[in-house]
Amino acid sequence: MDYSAAKALLEKYNQSHLLEYYGELDGESRRRLLSGIADIDFAAFENLTFHRKKEVGALSPADTVSLEEIEKNREEYYKTGLDAIKKGKVAAVLLAGGQGTRLGINAPKGTFNIGVNKWLSIFECQMRDLLRVAERAGFYPHLFIMTSVINDGQTRAFFKDNNYFGYDGGKIHFYMQKTAPAVSFEGKILLQEKCAPVLTPNGNGGWYSSLIEAGCGKLINDEGIEWLNVYGVDNVLQKICDPVFLGATLSSGLACSGKVVKKVNAEEKVGVLCKEDGLSTIVEYYEMPDRYKYETDAAGQLVYRYGVTLNYFFNVKKLNEVCASPLPYHLAEKKINCIKDGKVFIPEKPNGYKLETLTVDLVKLMGGCLGFEVVREKEFAPVKNMTGADSVDTARALLIKNGVQI
Repeated sequence: MDYSAAKALLEKYNQSHLLEYYGELDGESRRRLLSGIADIDFAAFENLTFHRKKEVGALSPADTVSLEEIEKNREEYYKTGLDAIKKGKVAAVLLAGGQGTRLGINAPKGTFNIGVNKWLSIFECQMRDLLRVAERAGFYPHLFIMTSVINDGQTRAFFKDNNYFGYDGGKIHFYMQKTAPAVSFEGKILLQEKCAPVLTPNGNGGWYSSLIEAGCGKLINDEGIEWLNVYGVDNVLQKICDPVFLGATLSSGLACSGKVVKKVNAEEKVGVLCKEDGLSTIVEYYEMPDRYKYETDAAGQLVYRYGVTLNYFFNVKKLNEVCASPLPYHLAEKKINCIKDGKVFIPEKPNGYKLETLTVDLVKLMGGCLGFEVVREKEFAPVKNMTGADSVDTARALLIKNGVQI
């Protein structure tokens, strides 16, 4: 893209300020700026206002298989799921684009040492589980690891240095999450430098579009992979490619499923799997109206009691259908370092929005999502903070409770 084309494009979307410092830049910096402008998806800006926080529609409980139902059908589910894994119909997708800043490390979150008396990274905890499934099935499912522009090199190196934790390295594929520009409260794209817009990861809903853009779609098609098990790096007790979970999903006939746990109480800060206006969805804790948040049934249980754990199965064929059009962006208020009046500005309070796609929008499009209840103490140990709830301390306690030597 040359200067004239960039100028015309920016005028069309009222973003001409991105060229404000063009005259001050040298040749290489000018090329970098024009390249950055060319990479921006300006069409996404047209309907941003629509995707600000909105009123929640009419809610109803999700279709969920309870612990009791799962136990009753465990053998059948296990056999069905393991057979699909043996036939290579399943792959895993690890969302690992974040840094461990809140945990006190300037490195990928998955590299954090959750051990006490020995070194045990979050990545190793999760890879051990996937390896156990592979050994039971006699087949190593492909694993796609979504990194980000800030941690891709470190993540690849960590896996290589740790010999892929005993997994088949040929079945592990890294790809980078796409980025989106950050904007001011007035909708103006912010500059990170005079020659570069602020670009940040485009949210957890962008995992599939990023995977396809990275060229992994051909492998999925060539290998006959029909299901993708998507999970987050936060949880050290993740069960990945769980045959029982997969079997229940296949038996349901639905194209999507998610592992859920009973909320500790109405105030717990987790998204709730339910239906909104008849469509499966996830309502975030800060969006849940009180009339639903505190509602109880005849047994005194919360009606909307199932919190998601960021562990989903998605059917590939259905994904290809629903991802033909891009997901909407949501606006997340953040403190964003940027150029202001020609100098680097470090804000003390939120000064703009990061643009994020959300898995909740993907779930809504899948035509139904099965909730699969799991025991919290066995499968849900998120590591979000150093201390307190969902912390390093609570995760370590649960690992010990589950017989893991740390």
